Parts: sequence; C-alpha cells; structure tokens
Amino acid sequence: MNFQKEIQINTASKTVKKGLPAALWALTISAFGIGTTEFVIVGLLPTVASDLGITIPSAGLLVSLYAIGVAIGAPILTALTGKVPRKMLLVSIMMLFVIGNGLASIAPSFITLILARILTGLAHGVYFSIGSTIAASLVSEEKRATAISIMFAGLTLAIVTGVPLGTFIGQHFGWRATFIGVSILGIIGLVASLLLVPNNLKNGKTASLKSQFKVLGNRRLIFAFLMTAMGYGGTFVVFTYLSPILQKITGFQESTVTFILLIYGIAIALGNLIGGKVANKNPLKALLWMFAAQGLVLLAFYFTVSSPVLSVITLFLLGALSFASVPGLQLLVVQIAEKEVPGTEDVASGINIAAFNIGIAIGSYAGGMIVTSSLGLASTPWIGALFLLVTVLITVYSIRLSKKN
Repeated sequence: MNFQKEIQINTASKTVKKGLPAALWALTISAFGIGTTEFVIVGLLPTVASDLGITIPSAGLLVSLYAIGVAIGAPILTALTGKVPRKMLLVSIMMLFVIGNGLASIAPSFITLILARILTGLAHGVYFSIGSTIAASLVSEEKRATAISIMFAGLTLAIVTGVPLGTFIGQHFGWRATFIGVSILGIIGLVASLLLVPNNLKNGKTASLKSQFKVLGNRRLIFAFLMTAMGYGGTFVVFTYLSPILQKITGFQESTVTFILLIYGIAIALGNLIGGKVANKNPLKALLWMFAAQGLVLLAFYFTVSSPVLSVITLFLLGALSFASVPGLQLLVVQIAEKEVPGTEDVASGINIAAFNIGIAIGSYAGGMIVTSSLGLASTPWIGALFLLVTVLITVYSIRLSKKN
C-alpha cells in the first residue's frame, strides 16, 4: 500500500515526517487480536454448546452479550478516560483484554464464560473508539477514511486468519485452547503499543456527561448511529449462526466450514479497504449504495444457501459488502461531530462503536429467536435483508438532512 503523505501529530506544535506512522500499525496489530476474540466464537458455537451442554441459541448469547459489553465500554468508559494519556490508555486496554481472555480459557461454567466475554467487550469498546480518532488524526483530511480502514484492517485480517485458525484450534484442541491463543495475541498487541505508539499523542478533550447529551441530541448523528446499528445488525442475524447454517442446511462438513470462514474473511478484508477508498469523498452517498447491495445479497443468500457452490459465491459478496461500510460510517460520524458539535469527536466515535455492537446484539438475538421459532435457520438471510431495507431508508433520509445544513 503506497500511502506517502504528510502526517501531522497535533501535539505541542511538533511537526512530522513523511511516511505511514508506526502508531497506525500498532493500532492494527491490537485490532487483530481484538477482532479475533470477537468473531472466533461464531465458528465455535456448536463446539461450546456441546461442551457446556447448552443449546446453540443460548451459546449465541456469547456474541450478543459481548456486544453489550462493547456498547457499554465505548461511550461510557471513553468518556471517563478522557484525561488519561492515550498511550497509557491503549496499554491498559490491552492488559484488560489479556485478563478477560485468560479468564474465558479457564471458565468453569457458561455464566463465568459470559462474564469473561463482557469484561473483554469493555476493553474492545474503548479501544476502537479512541483508535478511530487517533488513526484519523495521523493523516491528511482526504485520507482519514483510508487511515481508519487500515486500523480496521486488523479487525478484518483477524477474520481472514485469526477466526479460521481459532476455529480449527477449537475444533481439534477444545475451545479453551482458542482463548489461550487469543490471550497471546493480546500480549503481542500490548508490546506493540509499548514499542510503536509515541508518548506525545494528544488527548481528546475530556468528555463530560453534557457532551454526551449534545451528541445524542443531534439529529444527524442519531440517524448515523441508526444506520450503523441496523446495517451491522442485518449482517449478524446471519453471521452469528453461519457455522450451523453451513453445516445443517448447505451440508458442509465441520472442517470445510473453517475453510469457508477463511474465504469470507478474505472478502471482508477486500471490502473494508475498497470501502475506505470509496467513502473518502462522499461517505453518505457511498453508504447508500453499499447498504442497498448488501440487502440484495442477503436476500439472494436465502435462495442460494442450499447450493454449496452458489452459497460460497454469495457469502464472498456478503463478506465484502458487510464490512465495506465500516470506515465510511466512522468517518461520517466524525465529520458530523466536527461540524455540528465540535469537541465531541471522541464521544461521537465511541457512541458509534456502541451502535455497531448494539446492532450485533440485536441481530444475533433476532437470529436466535428465528432459529428457535417455526421459521428456523433458513429464514435468517431474508430477515437480515429486512434490516438492510430499513437501513437504506434511514440513509436516504440522512442524505436529505445533510442537504438542508
């Protein structure tokens, strides 16, 4: 990737040098570990359910309650840590991440495992909240979506390599071994932050309760958060239960599902990078087309899920579209906050991270309800498509709002 740009670090009038900042790579490395622990559970749901003697929809709570932890951690803990030096905060977050995954690996019961997941989710929420604003501040204005996409590339690379590998480990050595491996990834991310993140990163303005109300009182930001929650939620109606869908409906063997998760992850990585570039100039317009295409592909998956070949092709397209919107959504929120409620960029970014995870929680919970109802696993794709239809309507309204301002 050729990103030779003048980089500015807004601290005490210190200037910068050319080249991609090392701090951005530290963010990406840590995002890889965090992304692995968030999504690896998707491939392990049948394994965890069998080992702990619970149903697959019950195991799905490990996805939705983790997301609730992120939703709490992002806005609230981001606000409370506004005065903490950025490097110290990043290192502390990774320490909490390591502890959470370590506890998960030795959890004696399902309840203990859930508590460990919530603890890890708290770290996740703060990390991606401040990480997005730090990444955006390290490059010139026209490349901010690209910088955010590079940080989120760690998340997508986790889905390309971390999730399939973690699923393979869990299937052959037990799901506890997977969480031990993720803890090791967290240690690597912690060391990378210590070595690569500079000490002179500028703190965001201290976020008060009043500033959070300002953000939540802004109509354009509210609709941006709704776009995030509904768009991401539609994906997770299906993604949470992708492993049982592929095994029970499409007819793939457990070992083949690991390979399909690899293909899905590659598509996500490509979509994330392309989405970042497309969203640089006009994020709202780009998001409208992304959401519309994503909804159509989800609907198509309802018809192709029973075909091994067509289902894999559809999943590749779905993977690319599902995460292509992430950089644009984060950039859109930061842009609106800068223009309409300046000084609340960190808070707005944190609330948007919460919106992503509220969407995950709603989507995975809705998927669980569908799986246990008379509709069954096969209906999750078209239900997910309905989420995207609502997202498209919200985006159209948001475009109208932006033209009035």
